[in-house]
Amino acid sequence: MRRSGRTALSVLCSSAVLLTATACGGGGDSASGGDDNTITWWHNSNNEPGKGYYEQVAADFEEAHPGVEVEVVAMAHEDMVDKLEAAFQSGDVPDVYMERGGGELADHVEAGMVRDLSEDAAEEIDQIGGSVAGWQVEDKTYALPFSVGVVGFWYNTELFQQAGITAPPTTMEELASTIETLKGAGITPISLGAGDKWPAAHYWYYTAVRSCSEDVLTDAVTSLDFSDPCFVQAGEELQTLIDTEPFNPGFLTTPAQEGATSASGLLATGQVAMELTGHWEPGVMQGLTEDGQGLGDKTGWFPFPAVDGGEGDPEAQLGGGDAWAVSQEAPDAAVDLVKYLLSDEVQTGFAENDMGLPTIPAAGGAVSDPALAQLLEVRDAAPYVQLYFDTAFGASVGGAMNDAIALMFAGEATPQDIVDQTQQAADQEQ
Repeated sequence: MRRSGRTALSVLCSSAVLLTATACGGGGDSASGGDDNTITWWHNSNNEPGKGYYEQVAADFEEAHPGVEVEVVAMAHEDMVDKLEAAFQSGDVPDVYMERGGGELADHVEAGMVRDLSEDAAEEIDQIGGSVAGWQVEDKTYALPFSVGVVGFWYNTELFQQAGITAPPTTMEELASTIETLKGAGITPISLGAGDKWPAAHYWYYTAVRSCSEDVLTDAVTSLDFSDPCFVQAGEELQTLIDTEPFNPGFLTTPAQEGATSASGLLATGQVAMELTGHWEPGVMQGLTEDGQGLGDKTGWFPFPAVDGGEGDPEAQLGGGDAWAVSQEAPDAAVDLVKYLLSDEVQTGFAENDMGLPTIPAAGGAVSDPALAQLLEVRDAAPYVQLYFDTAFGASVGGAMNDAIALMFAGEATPQDIVDQTQQAADQEQ
């Protein structure tokens, strides 16, 4: 999507840190609180321990700010996205809410619905560092990223061992071999919640990151030109993977992370060997198991494999970020709440509860989950992190892309169709 005033970043250099994405837990109702003493706060941590932790954070903030009431609304991620979209269309936006950056944020800024935090949160912005760039428009900061991570394969180490797999795959060819080995052992290789579209889209995003150079991807954000052959190559690589039939039965209608039969639920309960998703997965799985442990010490993680002959750096990652934003009409106390959410204290608790990968350096050491700690290392070592395409390109272009990718998983679209439909949507935006 190209328009005046937009400076959506699709790539962040690891030397300046990175971005994270889309997805996790939360239900909710009305938006703006309507007075200076009430703050409405929408988030997507609807499973424990995140839900309870945020309720305590709100209570602590209220205690430190007598007379201020925080109305906390937790909802499932997909519900939150839908309700936020409706809120922006109606103009009744919650006081504090989650922004994913890129074209979506640029749209909200252009509409005058997001508060500029550049001066009020200057100290927090300085602490966060380079990863804040994904939430800046024309050098002004409109949201503070609280979690930054990358997407990869979460897997059940016990099931891998049971199938005789001694190391995770590093190339697409090795991934295909791993899939066949798991199937031979009677184990469903991969769970996929394609009913929510974005989990399927992540596969094409990643094959594009592996097939296309950083320069091509960076240029596409501003030029909206998808004519480079690498984009078709990305679809061809994905089609080869789909042809191995690695997914759970009914994956086209399976939800991403709601309930025991969701993609996350299937992994958490040992019914599949792995799932491609974001850093939020341990927390989601904990909320989907009776003991609250998820996979526990059986949790493993590995990055998306390299594409043979691809121009993309095999160390590059796909990710994004979740950031707290304040609506333009929110009371000043909402800014104080967002700053508190980025404090060392709250970010440390966020990390201790395995809710994500914190952006405040002082909280990094509190990440106790070994798999999440591994993600921190991968994140910091990546030459760049590609922001989720649907966020980077905005709703119209990203939505058309996701729809076409979903059709490929259903056997109703080709690699060229994905490029053509994306380009058509892009041309309408210019």
